Amino acid sequence: MNELNLTTAWRDPEVARGLLARIERAVAGYRGEMTLMEVCGTHTMAIYQHGIRALLPEAIRLISGPGCPVCVTPVDYVDHAVALARRPDTIIATFGDMVRVPGSSSSLLHEQARGAQIRVVYSPLDAVALAARNPDKQVVFLGVGFETTTPTVAGAILAAEKQGLTNFSVLGSHKTMPAPMAALTNDPELQVDGYLCPAHVSTIIGVNAYRPLVEQCRVPCVVTGFEPLDMLRGIEMLARQVIEGRAEVENEYSRVVKPDGNPKARRILETVFEPCDATWRGIGIIPDSGLKIRAEYADYDAIRKLPVNVEKPVEHTGCQCGEILKGKVRPGDCPLFRTACTPENPVGACMVSSEGTCAAEYKYGC
Repeated sequence: MNELNLTTAWRDPEVARGLLARIERAVAGYRGEMTLMEVCGTHTMAIYQHGIRALLPEAIRLISGPGCPVCVTPVDYVDHAVALARRPDTIIATFGDMVRVPGSSSSLLHEQARGAQIRVVYSPLDAVALAARNPDKQVVFLGVGFETTTPTVAGAILAAEKQGLTNFSVLGSHKTMPAPMAALTNDPELQVDGYLCPAHVSTIIGVNAYRPLVEQCRVPCVVTGFEPLDMLRGIEMLARQVIEGRAEVENEYSRVVKPDGNPKARRILETVFEPCDATWRGIGIIPDSGLKIRAEYADYDAIRKLPVNVEKPVEHTGCQCGEILKGKVRPGDCPLFRTACTPENPVGACMVSSEGTCAAEYKYGC
């Protein structure tokens, strides 16, 4: 079966109607409302794009969590990147989303307009190649992302080391799952009855990575794919766990995600990075939820290698990104949504990123 047929098969409307009927029957006798959170920006986009929320029975409430790597990056990281961009001998290499994220008083886009050298790249290895072509410049790659992208950043550092490059480094803000899921589960102001686990991350960390969360927090988890039928099957599996009072890790996406994930990618990641506490926008510091560059690779750590003065971080008044990332409010509840904050003029990261909840709601509606 070719790629087109595979995609069509996972979007079959007849099968979707059958799954929706099964979900309706499953929750028919359920009293109250169950809250299910997706913890993946691509899941968020898929839910909005295919109108899944509107198709579900009233007993199921879908909310979006901290699954967008750009959105959960704290404002002081953007300020640090801006400070580096102002160095005359420095080139900032980054994925496109980060360029427009506002910092306390500027953004990389504004700095570029003022003459800073900002380059959008499509992989960390592109940044290594950029360093090789510009030996008289310091090239700093903005390392933002979850376990999905961190192995590629580790690979870039190893590639730079192999090439003997001394002008390549990474400004890291790497984060890991499922630590924030545990933090949200323990939040007394938020009741999450079950998680749709991130598919991309799970290809690296594997299904077994969620077992401690399930055992300690007694919260159901289902790893699911991105296609509409994946999402509906995952929701049905999760709803059944809630109704039956079970708390297990189930894998709807077994055609891709394995119990132990991708050992080779994890090995490369662990060679270069080690666990650390991390600050999540809207949530705060979560112990051991981040990854920092090991001391052996300090020459590739922009924080240690290129010290700069970073301004005191200031969150934008009125922006509700923090509460949106915790699932406590919807984008429409933010007073800036569709008014002061739009894709053309984003105030918060959730409107900037292609995986942001605000961007999804702005594009596709509720």
